[in-house]
Amino acid sequence: MSSQPRRHRRQFLKRVAAGGATLGALSISGKVLAHGAAIDPMVDARHVLGQRFDVSFAHGVASGDPLARKVIIWTRVTTDRQGRIPVLWEVATDAACRRVVRAGVAFTGEEQDYTVKVDVTGLRPDSIYYYRFRIGRHVSPIGRTRTLPVGTIEQVRLAVFTCSNYPAGYFHAYGEAARRDDIHAAIHLGDYIYEYGRDGYASGDAAELGREVEPAGELLSLVDYRQRYAQYRTDPDLQAVHAAMPFINVWDDHEIANDTWKNGAENHDMASEGEFSVRRAAALQAFHEWLPIRSPDPQRKEKIFRSFQFGNLVSLHMLDTRVIARDLQLDYATYFGSDGSFDSARFAADMADPARQLLGAEQMLWLHRQLRESSATWQVLGQQVLMGRMNIPAPLVLGQISFSAYSALLVKAQTAPGSLTAQEQAILAMPAIPYNLDAWDGYTVARETVFGMARFLDKNLVVLAGDTHNAWASDLQDMHGNAVGVEYAVASVSSPGLEEYFPTESPLAVAAGLEALIGPLRYANTGDRGYMVVTATAEECRCDWHYVSTVKSTDYTAFDGRSLRTLPGVGQRRLQSV
Repeated sequence: MSSQPRRHRRQFLKRVAAGGATLGALSISGKVLAHGAAIDPMVDARHVLGQRFDVSFAHGVASGDPLARKVIIWTRVTTDRQGRIPVLWEVATDAACRRVVRAGVAFTGEEQDYTVKVDVTGLRPDSIYYYRFRIGRHVSPIGRTRTLPVGTIEQVRLAVFTCSNYPAGYFHAYGEAARRDDIHAAIHLGDYIYEYGRDGYASGDAAELGREVEPAGELLSLVDYRQRYAQYRTDPDLQAVHAAMPFINVWDDHEIANDTWKNGAENHDMASEGEFSVRRAAALQAFHEWLPIRSPDPQRKEKIFRSFQFGNLVSLHMLDTRVIARDLQLDYATYFGSDGSFDSARFAADMADPARQLLGAEQMLWLHRQLRESSATWQVLGQQVLMGRMNIPAPLVLGQISFSAYSALLVKAQTAPGSLTAQEQAILAMPAIPYNLDAWDGYTVARETVFGMARFLDKNLVVLAGDTHNAWASDLQDMHGNAVGVEYAVASVSSPGLEEYFPTESPLAVAAGLEALIGPLRYANTGDRGYMVVTATAEECRCDWHYVSTVKSTDYTAFDGRSLRTLPGVGQRRLQSV
């Protein structure tokens, strides 16, 4: 890369930090559709620039859901003023926002928490644009966005994130990605916020780090969810990455409540916290207000599955595995009798129940149509939970033995089998079972349906997953062992991984043990936080994992992890080293 693009990138980041240094000439043009803010073409822009009241753009700017000729731009107005507030927006082709090509006036107010979302149209494909918002003399930071390419292209590069937990640590992964200038779009696979109170999950260091959550209690109401989003969006690294590239978001469970399913959640108590549907509606409203997402159906806030086309290379299909159709997760505890025996027959029958849904009929039919009609080289599923098979020996899943002790037993069985006690033999004889029934492993019929579609349509399938806080890469195989595609799973931005659950175990040993125990698993990192970059060309779809040394200090180092790839075509849809 030449020095000129790097210098240009540094200049842009300085403008982001400074909040915009110049006021470009205004040109009102372009037909736009506002989401969460009304556009009034009768309002003269000079009226907006003539406003005189205290205002700031304390939560930065963002863009999202890019298409070939349009993109959503977002900001939030912080002010004590009541009523409707006019906001001038500008989209330009230069980083100083002097060459404005689209502009307009949007209104915001209390009903949308003073957020502004504008769907800017009339843009050129595969083009970089800069945008900002203005009220009177007050100017927002300048954001950088990019439209999607069309036709024959050489490469698509996506940054992938998941599980950003504010009290758990700093968002260094966001900051690292924000420094890149080679990303088409960022994919966030959910858990953008967490709903817990100050005494909740991963908050032990929050006070020391200065990252205690607001509000202090667990999120239940619309006011609660809005306040938590507002706190997250003050984080400088999150602001920087939003200003640097367009985001494509889906939710996972913690945008609502832990282990959400269609009618409830693991940590929602109806007796003390009210109807789950009320809580869910509040959470979804705040999600749509605070993120630059284009609602496929404004009348159905729960419907967020949608597709994005990156020229002839990538069709990205963003799925919802949480809200719209998921049935209640199975729980191993319910299959144990009073004598401690496990009812394996009932468990197997429930796992094989064809009525159990994860995507639901509407979304499954939509996905089939999207796959069938796409001619792109790569069909990429952006979704929340692991799709790869993750069967682990039952004693490990049930917490009956540590990783190191189980590994020692395996060595003993190979080197001195005659010395195994009856209890040790019983442990080794126990079967491998899914370690996480909240993932696709708990919805095997739904998974086989997706795999069957991909095989029948002869598609090159790449699945992106988050949720677990750890990094994984797996070969995807149907129940008969047929190769279907690959899965790249990203580590969390800050939420702790398996190192928290096995504090006395070496993360390297745990990862190596899992790779040895799980047949389709080709890569695991259970101890580092970070993000991944997926690069697609006509010849390969490659994933590079990137990590940070700590999220508990502002001093850290960034380092690269593994790189893996898959090739297109029957017989090549498996993971390979780079």
